[in-house]
Parts: sequence; C-alpha cells; structure tokens
Amino acid sequence: MTIDPPAVKSVSEKLHTKATQPPPEANRLLCELPPDVKQRINPHLELVELKLGQVIGEAGCKMRYVYFPVDSIISLLYVMENGASAEIAVVGNDGMVGVALFMGGESTTSRAVVQSAGYAYKLFGQRLKDEFNRHGALLYLLLRYSQVLLTQMAQTAVCNRHHSIEQQLCRWLLLSIDRLPNDHLLMTQELIANMLGVRREGVTDAAGKLQRMGIINYSRGHIEVVNRKLLEDTCCECYNVVKHESERLMPPGHCGKF
Repeated sequence: MTIDPPAVKSVSEKLHTKATQPPPEANRLLCELPPDVKQRINPHLELVELKLGQVIGEAGCKMRYVYFPVDSIISLLYVMENGASAEIAVVGNDGMVGVALFMGGESTTSRAVVQSAGYAYKLFGQRLKDEFNRHGALLYLLLRYSQVLLTQMAQTAVCNRHHSIEQQLCRWLLLSIDRLPNDHLLMTQELIANMLGVRREGVTDAAGKLQRMGIINYSRGHIEVVNRKLLEDTCCECYNVVKHESERLMPPGHCGKF
C-alpha cells in the first residue's frame, strides 16, 4: 500500500510571487548541498502548503515523496492500537521527512503529521534515492542527519519516562521554536497532549505554571515564548543533549543556525 501526496494548492493558486516564495535554501539540508547536487535536485522540488493536522505519511505505508520543511513543523508520532499516540521526533527546517526511503526500509511504524502549518519542498522519492546512490555529498549529509534524528528519538523516550510533564513541555517548546522563524506557535492543549502522550489536564496545569512564571503567553491555542532563557533553565537536560549532538554532526556553516 502506498500513500499519495496530500492534496495541496499549486504555487500559483497560493498567490505567491517568486519574490515571496521561500527558497529551497530555507531548509538546512537543501542549503548544505553542493552546487552540482543542487543543479540535479532543485528543478524537481515543488513548494507545497502543509496544513495543521495534515497527515503526509502513515505507519506501514510507503511514502512516494519526501518533504523538506521550510517554515512548517512535522511531528513523527507512534500510534497505538487503541488510538493513543506519542511524539517521537519533530522535523522542521533542519531536516526532512522520509528517511526510510533512502535507508532501504521504504516505510516506518510512525505517522507524520503537520504540527505547525507552513510550507515544505516536496521531492519524488526515487529522485532522492538516485542521488543518494551516487555515494556523494547527499549520502553523507543524510546519514549525519539520520543520526541526529535517532538521537532526538532516543532522548524523547528517556524524557517521557523520567521527567515531569512540565519539563517535557519545555523540551517540546524549545525544539519547536528552534525550527520556526519566530517564537509563536499555534497549538491547542489537546494536540500538545497527543504529542506528549499525556492527559490534557496535565498539559493545562504545566502550561498554566509556565505562564505564571512569565515564560509563555497562552491564549486560545496561541503560544508565545516570552522568556527563552527561563524556559531553558526550567527544561531538563534532554533539550541540550539533542541540540549539542545536532551542532556536532551538522555544524551551522554558511547556512546559519537552525
């Protein structure tokens, strides 16, 4: 069974001009590619709009396309038989969705859901595999990114087992805003609870405490981080573990911080 690409508007239908369209270089992986690889890849990239809650990859199904977010965030969720779910990783402008295609598995046990609406560049999976099989720059870049993603998954599992909901929420907020152009998130408490795999009441209490501490402003699904320093101080060590491993394996270089 395969998943067709989600129904998205064409670039022209979205009333974007070339001047306002985010370039492929807005994604860290696409930015780091050498010129010769960009010449082969970029003509086949398609800018698509991703809406909040949209599923772009289902567990057990082969993905025909890979996605490189530019200002959106994709959540990788593990969904249980009873419908309960928990987030295992977030992907933003630092990476891509669809690593199973070049790792040979073709599918995964996780669901890819849009956590923060925005845009991404879509690429036919076979084109990515063809470039990967050249054993050049793209292969080494994606292998390093895969290790970063595995680190995030492992640390998320540890965090969910040993740290409070408040600390988990802090980690989740930091990982999210690091992958967005600003410190604003549009996310309901129910969706956050689904991401963290906890009860909504626990998220309500944790978010309320962070707001009283002056760390966030929260109103009607809109979250604004107003004191990042205090947010980092309140968070457990899990965020820094992931951040430091990301910087070690994928130093900013000319593409800047992600």
